[in-house]
Amino acid sequence: MRVLLVGAGGVGTAVTRIAARRPFFDRMVVADHDPARAGAAVAALGADGDRFRAERVDAGDEDGVTELLALHGCDVLLNATDPRFVMPLFRAARRAGATYVDMAMSLSRPHAERPYEECGVKLGDEQFARAGEWAEAGALALVGMGVEPGLSDVFARYAADELFDEIEEIGVRDGANLTVDGYDFAPSFSIWTTIEECLNPPVVYEKDRGWFTTEPFSEPEVFDFPEGIGPVECVNVEHEEVLLVPRWVGARRVTFKYGLGREFIDTLRTLRLLGLDGTAPVTVPGPDGPVRVSPRDVVAACLPDPATLGDRMHGKTCAGTWVRGVKDGAPREVYLYHVVDNQWSMAEYGCQAVVWQTAVNPVVALELLAGGAWSGTGVLGPEAFPAGPFLDLLTAYGSPWGLREQ
Repeated sequence: MRVLLVGAGGVGTAVTRIAARRPFFDRMVVADHDPARAGAAVAALGADGDRFRAERVDAGDEDGVTELLALHGCDVLLNATDPRFVMPLFRAARRAGATYVDMAMSLSRPHAERPYEECGVKLGDEQFARAGEWAEAGALALVGMGVEPGLSDVFARYAADELFDEIEEIGVRDGANLTVDGYDFAPSFSIWTTIEECLNPPVVYEKDRGWFTTEPFSEPEVFDFPEGIGPVECVNVEHEEVLLVPRWVGARRVTFKYGLGREFIDTLRTLRLLGLDGTAPVTVPGPDGPVRVSPRDVVAACLPDPATLGDRMHGKTCAGTWVRGVKDGAPREVYLYHVVDNQWSMAEYGCQAVVWQTAVNPVVALELLAGGAWSGTGVLGPEAFPAGPFLDLLTAYGSPWGLREQ
């Protein structure tokens, strides 16, 4: 297997550090719009970096990415960029005949007239619209293969296959007790992506109704997270699992709720109130004349790079899937989860917990694809594959998952 990794930010760098310890691939080309960043990711591997090479590429340049895949004979493209670049990378992989893997899906667009009641363009719609093309070519696009979406979807598949006869509800629940020294507001993940998923209308799935939307931060609930994290208030957020899980797993209701915290929610609402969540460029004065700039990019530039926060971070992050239903005629309720302690991920990999937890899952998936334990054609989510091999291999990577009866 020869992999083109596009994006050498926090998650991309973590991918290289995890993959360097595994023998399943022959070459990984690390490409970024900033060649220094790609070079630094490879250089940090030291003697483990023999199978890696740094290159420069613009993730939005479909032709350039296609040429880079061909130049290095890469048969897999792993997308570690933000969701704006999903479609050009997705198309480039198809043109080059490469397997495509991402951790987030094509962007949504709210319904023009009823944004908090009806779906407009849903997450992943643009990719699923081309599923037939991929299937006819015998090619695979594995979409949403991070931690959430990704591992959370694997948990949903495992619950359906191993733990339940009937499922009433699947609810992804994400929470943490992470703190960052020296910052009052410092997101542990890309603020561009955080704004996108938190301020868009959340999507809920119900079997009798299909997909529909609600108000941002709706239906607050307190969820008790394991391994010392404790109770965290969680709210509805737009996320890929709600669009993926019902395609392959039978459930009457599917939701995604994120433990953001009141201060974080208030900050996001203020950004929206001021128009600083926008992506359309606005004109601002510059030293050499007017400059066109996206307000959201300005916000991102003003905040610390999440990848650099590891030494200041303390605590744990938990990703998991809560499922309730029936097994052997009796009600059952479980929470399948994965916890990463920042102290451990920094000591073991030099990566903060949130980016490491996101990065480990596509590497596990690549190893399963390389070994043939996972295979398929078309545009498929993690739920379309057997969960057991994934969870076994994740444990073998030194990061076990857990199951709690509720």
